Amino acid sequence: MEDTTTTTETATATGEADTAAFAAADVVRYPVAPGHRVNVRSGPGTQYRIVRTLPYDVRVPVYCQKPGERITGPYGTTALWDNIADGEFVSDAYVKTGTDGYVAPRCS
Repeated sequence: MEDTTTTTETATATGEADTAAFAAADVVRYPVAPGHRVNVRSGPGTQYRIVRTLPYDVRVPVYCQKPGERITGPYGTTALWDNIADGEFVSDAYVKTGTDGYVAPRCS
């Protein structure tokens, strides 16, 4: 009998696909302040290198958050930084999350 197991079925059997699907479903995208091109940094502060700059009117996922340098932006002053991709952070002062607190788990 021919083995017709696909990569997806194998991943599901091990729980990898279920975890990835769950994580993707839980991530909310938030708008970056209109009219701002926000620098994305490698860590939670301006002393970290810029890895890219976000275009105008973009929405970003917030996977986790961590405290860092205090920044003032269109949405107030905060020390909270949002992880939007692996090794990429933006100040929460530029992301409209609707709260001054955490909207995602703390980054480890």
